[in-house]
Amino acid sequence: MGRPKEFDVDEALCAALQVFWRHGYEGASLTDLTEAMGITRPSLYATYGNKEELFRKVLDRYEQSHLCFVAEALAEPTARAAIDRLLKGYARVLTDPMHPPGCLGVNSSVGCRGDDSSIRDELLARRSLSEDSIRERLEQALSDGDLPAGEDPADWARYIMAVGLGMAVKAAAGATREELDRVGELALKALPAREPALA
Repeated sequence: MGRPKEFDVDEALCAALQVFWRHGYEGASLTDLTEAMGITRPSLYATYGNKEELFRKVLDRYEQSHLCFVAEALAEPTARAAIDRLLKGYARVLTDPMHPPGCLGVNSSVGCRGDDSSIRDELLARRSLSEDSIRERLEQALSDGDLPAGEDPADWARYIMAVGLGMAVKAAAGATREELDRVGELALKALPAREPALA
């Protein structure tokens, strides 16, 4: 039998999340990671794989623990309520004082160089899935008459994603939750009103 691990795998992963969140993928060195995780490089490789594989595991953890509000937001009964809850949830996560400011994905993609194409592609793919989820919710809203006929759910999903990404950049630069909530409120005003009920 091999020796038992001398560290908590889950706690070490959470520590790695904080390092990547603060420094981005490129800015997080192996020394930063191993020191924060309290492990050696051989232990990191044996348990999590290389830096890229560790980062993918961290992204999974980030989505599970910090973006879990997204599904609940999109389940709101109206498109306006869904987008309102979504943007307020983003503002809360982006400015949580218990974690680095901004978004793990945005903080990591900003510093990605050309030779980090697999990481950049991973981040883009996850972002695309998020946008798809919003688009599908708005397609349902269009079908329900909750969005006026002729509106394009894909356009609105891109708009909402752009607002969310902008909020992440602002948060990383020091914007407060109140400021981001105001951004969300203004973005919500742009969303077209539902069609009036027939008399």
